[in-house]
Amino acid sequence: MSAAPAYSEDKGSSAGPGEPEYGHDPASGGIFSSDYKRHDDLKEMLDTNKDSLKLEAMKRIVAMIARGKNASDLFPAVVKNVACKNIEVKKLVYVYLVRYAEEQQDLALLSISTFQRGLKDPNQLIRASALRVLSSIRVPIIVPIMMLAIKEAASDMSPYVRKTAAHAIPKLYSLDSDQKDQLIEVIEKLLADKTTLVAGSVVMAFEEVCPERIDLIHKNYRKLCNLLIDVEEWGQVVIISMLTRYARTQFLSPTQNESLLEENPEKAFYGSEEDEAKGPGSEAAASTAMSARKPYVMDPDHRLLLRNTKPLLQSRSAAVVMAVAQLYFHLAPKAEVGVIAKALVRLLRSHSEVQYVVLQNVATMSIKRRGMFEPYLKSFYIRSTDPTQIKILKLEVLTNLANETNIPTVLREFQTYIRSMDKDFVAATIQAIGRCATNIGRVRDTCLNGLVQLLSNRDELVVAESVVVIKKLLQMQPAQHGEIIKHLAKLTDNIQVPMARASILWLIGEYCEHVPRIAPDVLRKMAKSFTAEEDIVKLQVINLAAKLYLTNSKQTKLLTQYVLSLAKYDQNYDIRDRARFTRQLIVPSEQGGALSRHAKKLFLAPKPAPVLESSFKDRDHFQLGSLSHLLNAKATGYQELPDWPEEAPDPSVRNVEVPEWTKCSNREKRKEKEKPFYSDSEGESGPTESADSDPESESESDSKSSSESGSGESSSESDNKDQDEDEEKGRSSESEHSEEEGKKRKMKKRKKVPEGQEGGSSSDEGSDSSSSSSESEMTSETEEEQVEPASWRKKTPPSSKSAPAAKEISLLDLEDFTPPSVQPVSPPTVVSTSLAADLEGLTLTDSPLVPSLLSPVLGVGRQELLHRVAGEGLAVDYTFSRQPFSGDPHMVSVHIHFSNSSDTPIKGLHVGTPKLPAGISIQEFPEIESLAPGESATAVMGFNFCDSTQAANFQLCTQTRQFYVSIQPPVGELMAPVFMSENEFKKEQGKLTGMNEITEKLTLPDTCRSDHVVVQKVTATANLGRVPCGTSDEYRFAGRTLTSGSLVLLTLDAQPTGAAQLTVNSEKMVIGTMLVKDVVQALTQ
Repeated sequence: MSAAPAYSEDKGSSAGPGEPEYGHDPASGGIFSSDYKRHDDLKEMLDTNKDSLKLEAMKRIVAMIARGKNASDLFPAVVKNVACKNIEVKKLVYVYLVRYAEEQQDLALLSISTFQRGLKDPNQLIRASALRVLSSIRVPIIVPIMMLAIKEAASDMSPYVRKTAAHAIPKLYSLDSDQKDQLIEVIEKLLADKTTLVAGSVVMAFEEVCPERIDLIHKNYRKLCNLLIDVEEWGQVVIISMLTRYARTQFLSPTQNESLLEENPEKAFYGSEEDEAKGPGSEAAASTAMSARKPYVMDPDHRLLLRNTKPLLQSRSAAVVMAVAQLYFHLAPKAEVGVIAKALVRLLRSHSEVQYVVLQNVATMSIKRRGMFEPYLKSFYIRSTDPTQIKILKLEVLTNLANETNIPTVLREFQTYIRSMDKDFVAATIQAIGRCATNIGRVRDTCLNGLVQLLSNRDELVVAESVVVIKKLLQMQPAQHGEIIKHLAKLTDNIQVPMARASILWLIGEYCEHVPRIAPDVLRKMAKSFTAEEDIVKLQVINLAAKLYLTNSKQTKLLTQYVLSLAKYDQNYDIRDRARFTRQLIVPSEQGGALSRHAKKLFLAPKPAPVLESSFKDRDHFQLGSLSHLLNAKATGYQELPDWPEEAPDPSVRNVEVPEWTKCSNREKRKEKEKPFYSDSEGESGPTESADSDPESESESDSKSSSESGSGESSSESDNKDQDEDEEKGRSSESEHSEEEGKKRKMKKRKKVPEGQEGGSSSDEGSDSSSSSSESEMTSETEEEQVEPASWRKKTPPSSKSAPAAKEISLLDLEDFTPPSVQPVSPPTVVSTSLAADLEGLTLTDSPLVPSLLSPVLGVGRQELLHRVAGEGLAVDYTFSRQPFSGDPHMVSVHIHFSNSSDTPIKGLHVGTPKLPAGISIQEFPEIESLAPGESATAVMGFNFCDSTQAANFQLCTQTRQFYVSIQPPVGELMAPVFMSENEFKKEQGKLTGMNEITEKLTLPDTCRSDHVVVQKVTATANLGRVPCGTSDEYRFAGRTLTSGSLVLLTLDAQPTGAAQLTVNSEKMVIGTMLVKDVVQALTQ
């Protein structure tokens, strides 16, 4: 009885806060004591009022669970603390409950009210954990409570809680499938979620609950494609698998027109002599067949899926790479599938488990798309350290890839493998040699001779496998290989492997006329050992006896009767039946039926040679990468891969209607404040707009033309300042503003002359450029502004006045303009008198600030939208003009430049029906009726990119052709400059801190330390306005996003040493992050 106290004393003395679990001394007898209770100390700690002890106890319990130890007996003590106020304790309690709620359901039900309270907790982790515990209690009675909790969680503000709700949906469905309709409503709601955290989980719930409801995916298809790159790896695999099956039901097969070419490839290109001999009739039939099939045009949504999944081939996750590979194999055109080969070969350097799965899929792919893996042949060579299963799969791939070009290399490899100590691998190698000999006729004799040499191998298994393969090869050319059959007959004394002995006997019986003297002797030896043979050998002995009886009855009649008598009383009923059947068939008798007269035809009928095929030949009907494909059998829950539709379903089901932008009252006021900026910018486009301006400002601008050329820099600064003050509700008078506006217009006209010159030369280069087309990403160089397209824009709509129109066309020639150097320079006193008030407070500003404020951002060369070769003579470029779009101030103005380099006019140039991602809209340009050869034209399009850098895909159409093009905006083009004072800048910056602030440290190169260069590079990268600053080593810029009007504030703090810190403050965190990256890249280049 003293054992228990001794145990408790020992246990108590060893207690320590750092130990995860108490051990016990077997000698104390505590293990066998009936009153011994485990974990008493933990229960006491959980019952105390001190949170620190509870926290320590929970840490030790969770550590026990992590090590795989059973802690279920602590459930009552732990569940009491679910209402603990300490947040850390509560988190660990929920971790424990998630693990044991299914095992202790009755006790968990007692705390269900606490779990429901946890669903209202302010902490998102507690809300999610409460829902996870609630869904883990597998009791039908709480299904309504779970349903309500999931619906509430699906509307939660936290994406983590919404993700947990998506995880709970399959649990509830498996508990009560009658809730399917309500769960589908929740899934539909969660599918519309735009956060990447939720996407993978809700698609998994969709796959579990309602995979047949493909209509739920239509509206979310493009969103899922665009979110795919940012979803976690587990979600990427699930989404890609689902989108693969979706695409097979919604798009046409990209290989539908390749089958006719494959049937007669020579005819499709050059034509052969035989075709010419057949006459024109056959050619006409072929052309009719080709024209009957509509030319395949890939759906833009199909292309979107392929384009957005391609970067994931570089994922670090083997599962994601495998998922993308199977998507490309099942969905991509034949010419594009090859991109997956390199990614799959990369996975072969991974663990053996990953190699096994990848090789299974490569073996299937290499049967249909052999050329894809041929460049990587050496990657499938076998290493001595590879496991047997990996070796056999690599052999399979090598055999599939073997062709007349590389067969010598492959056979040399096989020759090395035969010397391996791994017998299963050697047997598989011999079978692979047989397959190569079957598939490639010119090496058949070489392979056969090599296999015959293996018959003298000491290893019986090698010899036996060789015999089996030789038997199959000999069936192809039996007459030429009588000597090999004789050689095999001699092996019957030595080979003991049943399959090999049976193969030799079958060969001798089948070709007994080639060995008439040896065959009877072999039968004699087999008759002697008949009773000791295996069943498969006995059956072949009976066959051999029957065939010899029919061809050489004089020598073998008695032997045949002896063998049949032995077989008649064999223990195996198959052998007894075969013997009775054979006797009645070959031995004539009175009761013999009609079959006995045809016995020779039955036994000695010519048999077709066996076709040695890969075991992976028909596996591609299973979706690659799935468990069913791995097992070559349909697994539970497997979704069949649908066949391609004959006709494409309606693509408009994937179009998402975007509600009109609703503006709140304060935002309207904000836009009204910014209106002067936009109206001024519109006035910068030269003579046409200045002609339409009010006469007052025009006369003022004319009177001040001479002063503007000499002091334009100061004028620009004053204009910017003036606009800023005007936005602040009229700090300056209207008369001053109109005066400054007139100055700016006149100054811009003069400044634009060299810019147009530069743009004219770049247009010629841009039209002949052969760089990548519309889908290529734009680098930071494409983000600079170009002033000259503003004058081009007026070319498309006809002007009401003929004289100004003629003047506009001459802008491109620049011959009617006086060079700026000829203009007289005005004395600086004019500027100082008119801007004295505005320049007050800028006395600390360094002198280079003034030219940097005025100097226009240099425009970059046009970006190519459609190359003249792809466009059949139509070359299309585009530029971001950074001017407000007349139709909608929320849109980005893009100038589209067309040039016709063909010999025929291009008619009916317009934009086809665009298929745009959710939220993005475009304003089309008016149709260009005709573009003569050598002529150019410019049109203006408006793009509402919805504050995102998603590409806008649309069609450029002529009367005869459609061209798919894409414009993707740099992040710096999604905003417009805002002019504000230093105090206002600091005030707004103070509101945008925490997560709205992104900071990056950088080192400025020597070439980028002057004020002018820094300002020029920042404004070239982003369409921001310079904010005055009192210090010389700090630069501030401000702007607003075009769609939502969110402020974007940029600060660059530069030190004389070159060290600098870049800070961007914005509500749009994604835009802020991308802007930091682009500006840092521009400054450090």
